[in-house]
Amino acid sequence: MVDDAGGIPVGGVETAAGADADPGLREPPSQTLSRGIRMLEVLADARRPLTIDELADRLGLHRSVAYRLLRTLEHHRLTVRDGAGRITLGARLAALAAGVAHDLRAEALPELTSAANALGMTCFLALLDGDDIVTLTSVEPRHAVAPVAQRPGSRHAFAVGAPGKAIATAIPESRWPHSVDASRAADIALARDRGFATSHDEVIAGLRSVAVPLPLPSGQAAAVAVVYVSSARADEAIAEHLTAAARSIHRALGG
Repeated sequence: MVDDAGGIPVGGVETAAGADADPGLREPPSQTLSRGIRMLEVLADARRPLTIDELADRLGLHRSVAYRLLRTLEHHRLTVRDGAGRITLGARLAALAAGVAHDLRAEALPELTSAANALGMTCFLALLDGDDIVTLTSVEPRHAVAPVAQRPGSRHAFAVGAPGKAIATAIPESRWPHSVDASRAADIALARDRGFATSHDEVIAGLRSVAVPLPLPSGQAAAVAVVYVSSARADEAIAEHLTAAARSIHRALGG
């Protein structure tokens, strides 16, 4: 199984507002809470249990500080330790995650499943989160031999990859991050004209993606996309399936 879990640290790139942005968005009001959240993110990205020393090193904290943070997370059952004392995420996080965009995920799942099985590709829903594109949920095709795994929670920079470009088509240029250069802007313009976006080797080497924008009643920017290694299908044919899925999701949400 190929894992498309590539991402960048939370925080993303600077917003288009630059120095006028709320300083609290750059300097968290609670450093302790911010460190605790960052600890959870490090554990999620590790994909394996970590020792307290590894955690402290990755966070750039003294071991005693990391240990105090860990004890608080353990108290809330957000982290657990195995028999060797290594730390991993706790099952309590799954209960918390279940409440994230519940209605959107519930309505999207049947359409993503249908598209994934029809195309033989992993189909997923991506959202704009700050200046990052984050995967909310994904479905692998039922009978694929080696499907690409698009892990929920994986993220990458704005306007990178097909989902990012598709989402960018629905956002005013004035809200784009400064990292969007002329080349990226041209890709977004092409995606807007075609009604879908494509990418190859942009997020994960060797992988291709096609995505279409998904207008949500809430106004949040989103995209329906597939990720795959290769296919005999034309990009336009793939986009037709995704567009139909996006329209069905939009209608189901009352749009």
